[in-house]
Amino acid sequence: MEIQVLEKNRVRMARITCEHVLINAVDDALDLMATIRYQTGCSRIILDSTAFTVQFFDLKTRLAGEILQKFSTYQMKLAIIGDFLHVSSKSLRDFIYESNTGHDIFFVASEAQAVSRLAGSET
Repeated sequence: MEIQVLEKNRVRMARITCEHVLINAVDDALDLMATIRYQTGCSRIILDSTAFTVQFFDLKTRLAGEILQKFSTYQMKLAIIGDFLHVSSKSLRDFIYESNTGHDIFFVASEAQAVSRLAGSET
């Protein structure tokens, strides 16, 4: 796992890249949030969709809701980068749409969009 601190509009965020799945369960998300806050002081995180287990994107498992609730509870904003335009599941498309209308969790197509959303310069 590699952590890079980015800044836009005086807002610092941690961009995490990795070559394997980082989040398989709620505890993994909690550990990641604690690590990022401790190592960088950031309360905003950017992750690729590949950092999440595939079960995260199957809403029937309830894993996405449980994990994203932890991000909200611990006041960590999150942007997930991936190709979400071709999602076939209507419930997942709706979930992504609802998340993107909020202020804490974003599903975006690029790092530039992630940075803009987390910095509050794009709605």
